[in-house]
Amino acid sequence: MAPGSTSFTTGDAATATTAKFCGHCGEPSDVGASPASDVHRRCGERLAMEPPRYCAACRRRMKVQVTPLGWSAECSRHGMLAP
Repeated sequence: MAPGSTSFTTGDAATATTAKFCGHCGEPSDVGASPASDVHRRCGERLAMEPPRYCAACRRRMKVQVTPLGWSAECSRHGMLAP
């Protein structure tokens, strides 16, 4: 999986999907491209420390909650994202 891409689990079905969009910036993902662009390499580094802000499947902005114990993110169409 390319940097900046995220696998997610929906609330109704536990299936992993390859990302079409970057979870950090929301731009189209570099999945399959080699090498990954510099932009998405930095996004991948940020996603290692921060929760994703955009749904990787539909590019919608997600509702994100950060707590001392972790984070949760929810897409209005695809449900909860698994950390």
